[in-house]
Amino acid sequence: MKPIIVAMTGASGAAYGVRVVQALIESGQRVALVISEAARLVIREELQVQPTSYSRPEALEAVFGAQIRDRIDVYSPKDFTAPIASGSYPTAGMVIVPCSMGTLGALASGLSQNLIHRAADCVMKESRRLVIVPRETPLHALHLENMLKLARLGARVVPAMPGFYAGAASIQDMVDFMAGKILDQLDRPHALYPRWTGPKPEVFS
Repeated sequence: MKPIIVAMTGASGAAYGVRVVQALIESGQRVALVISEAARLVIREELQVQPTSYSRPEALEAVFGAQIRDRIDVYSPKDFTAPIASGSYPTAGMVIVPCSMGTLGALASGLSQNLIHRAADCVMKESRRLVIVPRETPLHALHLENMLKLARLGARVVPAMPGFYAGAASIQDMVDFMAGKILDQLDRPHALYPRWTGPKPEVFS
């Protein structure tokens, strides 16, 4: 099975990235994971976990759960020799969740300063699916221009904007909603939120 690349960068919203990885694994998908140094800081602050090394199975389990170790490959953001740094390595696409504005700007400018940038560049040049999940507010003109530039190149831009029509009653419900929206763009099956089927019939007395 071709892996899906999941990159987590230094924007708020680490829970989104964690849930996407979990949902992909639950669907039977193999994952190639890259976590930036800034994302590790966000994971520590937002999720209250601080693994000593993301290359150790027990450290991954502390963040993503105990059922992932056989379906996930972790790469250092500094490792330009990783297979996902080459367009000749077959993948089923890539998602960057959350995507920082710095990462967004690098991709829009064609920069490859780390493995995340390079892997995304390979995905785009090979016409594979790239899903970007920006998490920033407010947005200034350059942020919006970079999103438009990437969208014109074929990237799917999925801002972290959870909807409420699915009846969200908790933060986890909103995280699941966004993770489901992301998996929709990757054509992966899930049951993370109820699909909209129209308003409920009115009941008259």
